[in-house]
Amino acid sequence: MKLQVAIDRVSLDRAIEIARSLDGKVDIIELGTSIVKDYGLEALKQADFHLDSSELLIDLKTIDEGEYEFNKGFETSADILTVMGSSSNGTLKQTYQIAQDVKKDIFIDLMEISDDKLNQMPALPNAIFGLHHSKDSVESFDAVDTIKQFHNEHSQISRLAVAGGIDIEQAKKIAEQGIADIIIVGGKITGTSDPVSAAQKFMEAIK
Repeated sequence: MKLQVAIDRVSLDRAIEIARSLDGKVDIIELGTSIVKDYGLEALKQADFHLDSSELLIDLKTIDEGEYEFNKGFETSADILTVMGSSSNGTLKQTYQIAQDVKKDIFIDLMEISDDKLNQMPALPNAIFGLHHSKDSVESFDAVDTIKQFHNEHSQISRLAVAGGIDIEQAKKIAEQGIADIIIVGGKITGTSDPVSAAQKFMEAIK
């Protein structure tokens, strides 16, 4: 299992500082959508996010203009870019193919999409699919049960990530469950006074 740490709602300089401190200590470092919107891809292209060990995910949340956005996104040092599962099948095919062509990864964000939409998606065998509980949602989220139900209904999906307020205890249970490949943690690591120490505790919990 891999740990992905999301960096959001901080300055670009602070994002670089956190990313460098976590490089090699976690598996994937995510620059969240707030960073993309605050600074833009040109700034991220110029920034020094060339990590030595960890992979870099940029959370574009592409929903249209897939070819343009993914080509621009991969001009940065990103290893993984995100597209919304609610995008058209044309956008999903375009972004998937671009990622395949440059030998990088695509993460399909399944926030708020229906089973009908998921079942109508084209075959994207190498994609990472992300179960993502909305930050704005007032509903509770049981990650373990959600993963189990999703896997029972969509067992053909082999690469699964999960995000949504996951704490240490939930991380342990998800790891023990053995279905998801990636857990995504944000503020419970990056919002602490010592992100490196917090990340190490999560890594210990899932390994």
